[in-house]
Amino acid sequence: MRQIARFSATFLIFSCLLSGPVAAQQSQSNSTQNATGNKLVIGTKVAPPFVIKKEDGSLEGISIELWQRLAERLDITYDFKETDLESLVTGLEDGSLNASIAALTVTAPREEIIDFSHPFYTTGLAIAVPQQGSNVWGAIKRFFSWEFATALAALTGLLLLVGFIIWLFERKGNPEEFGGSTSQGVSSGFWWAAVTMTTVGYGDKSPRTLGGRIVGLVWMFAAIIMISGFTAAIATSLTVSQLESRVKGVDDLPNVRVSTAAGSVSAEFLDGRGIRHRSTPELEDSLKNLANGKTDAVVYDAPLLKYLANQEFPKRTQVLSGTFERQDYAIALPAGSKLREPINRELLDIINSDEWQDVVSRYLGEAT
Repeated sequence: MRQIARFSATFLIFSCLLSGPVAAQQSQSNSTQNATGNKLVIGTKVAPPFVIKKEDGSLEGISIELWQRLAERLDITYDFKETDLESLVTGLEDGSLNASIAALTVTAPREEIIDFSHPFYTTGLAIAVPQQGSNVWGAIKRFFSWEFATALAALTGLLLLVGFIIWLFERKGNPEEFGGSTSQGVSSGFWWAAVTMTTVGYGDKSPRTLGGRIVGLVWMFAAIIMISGFTAAIATSLTVSQLESRVKGVDDLPNVRVSTAAGSVSAEFLDGRGIRHRSTPELEDSLKNLANGKTDAVVYDAPLLKYLANQEFPKRTQVLSGTFERQDYAIALPAGSKLREPINRELLDIINSDEWQDVVSRYLGEAT
């Protein structure tokens, strides 16, 4: 039965090669004429880890290995043709491609003009943000944050108040240490309050009057409690922006600078939500802008976003956990292609095997 099925699949493939799409017949550009001999022309686009271009120019990746297994089972000879995302679809319409495989998402508009196989991978969109705490300049800027300034101003105001009170008691009874003009006396009180609060205790200034010593005693005990609170407030102002990102999910995207690759499903999603975004030619360009502080978030397919962020920008970007807007990757075929059924039968057998799960894990690893 298996041999009969293989014979039928091979017959359908050669029938497809001879017949070709209707549009291709009209333009005298059928599938056989668009390939070398009887080879199929398979469109693809570099999209790590699904399609990876090695230094020698050869291709590898999840999608490439999947097609190689399908071609072996169906006795297909083929050549890969690298192209852009739009041409992966339009090439199937004009007959220049017999199939397209990469990280191509099944969408309703695409389904209207071409056919898709069963999905071979299901994922969703994800959001990348700058790696928190990795930027030295970001750490310096936190010293000039509103939270830090507020905590510092409150502490300064409290020290001035205590310094003023101690000066009122000591200005006549202890003029050697708290005397002089009002500004000199208050500044001496400020200094005493600061060294007392921090328990430094230089001993260069100390209250001598009864009222001054009572103030000093109260201040020493109060300072122990208050210094803890101010220390925590200042530490929080310096670290809160390091630990938290401005973007925690989709709802935060309208309020920040967003980027994605032009013509992608993520761009369609952002347009549909009315979220303004900057489009770049490739995903890598968007991540470069993110790492350089030109944007606040990048939206794209989760596995591709995680893989590139981990490989190219491991200490400058990070991908938030969780996905949204389901994405199904499938093999694209010309409308009415006779290859669809034999591909689907073999595809389901391949992706449900333990061997295939090992292939996916090998490429995705921690990026899944």
